[in-house]
Amino acid sequence: MTRLLNWAAAAAVALGLIGLAHAPAKAADAATILANANATITDLKRDPVFLNARATLRNARAVLIVPRLIKGGFVFGAEGGDGVLLARTGRGWSAPAFYTLGSASFGLQIGLEQAELVMFIMSDRALRGIEAGKIKLGAGAGITVITMGAAGEAATPVNLAGDILVWAVAKGVYGGLTLNGSVIAPQDDTNAAFYRGRFSAYDIVSGRVRSPAGARLRANLSGVW
Repeated sequence: MTRLLNWAAAAAVALGLIGLAHAPAKAADAATILANANATITDLKRDPVFLNARATLRNARAVLIVPRLIKGGFVFGAEGGDGVLLARTGRGWSAPAFYTLGSASFGLQIGLEQAELVMFIMSDRALRGIEAGKIKLGAGAGITVITMGAAGEAATPVNLAGDILVWAVAKGVYGGLTLNGSVIAPQDDTNAAFYRGRFSAYDIVSGRVRSPAGARLRANLSGVW
């Protein structure tokens, strides 16, 4: 009996850890995500390889910034990271909506365990799909995703015809990131806690939610860009 109780207690602890691993970011964590996202945009600006970043951002409908993409960092091998989506509105960049990017395997080809990532949303159909809710990238999604390779080949204008262009780097090295099968989903609970109301991701990035949230990040995106 004692052994059974000990096993049950251990199982309960394990289940609790699993829940924590998949729990959405809370309002306090959201401020950290925004600060880290701002640092990622600064890193992007300073990238000597992705020389077309400014032109790409000027043409982008939105950006999804994931400052810490973890490989093998979650229970049962799930991988991913928390991020923010900002879209262009008639008044500049929108307030940030919190999202999660997750996958069974991101395929970081050179053994990297962590990267920072910016997804340039170049088409309205890609933005509508992300705003609408959970979207899975891949052949069946009807959305073309171009990732920047180790030689920076996706940095040239001829390769900027995709719906989504991805910049992903870790410690100055490009990871050859593969996003097929990845899921992008809004963090509804985090958005509700942060904005103190039940607003959809669409409400936030369409400009319906007026908020000073992410002011530094928005200024960094605007700036000379």
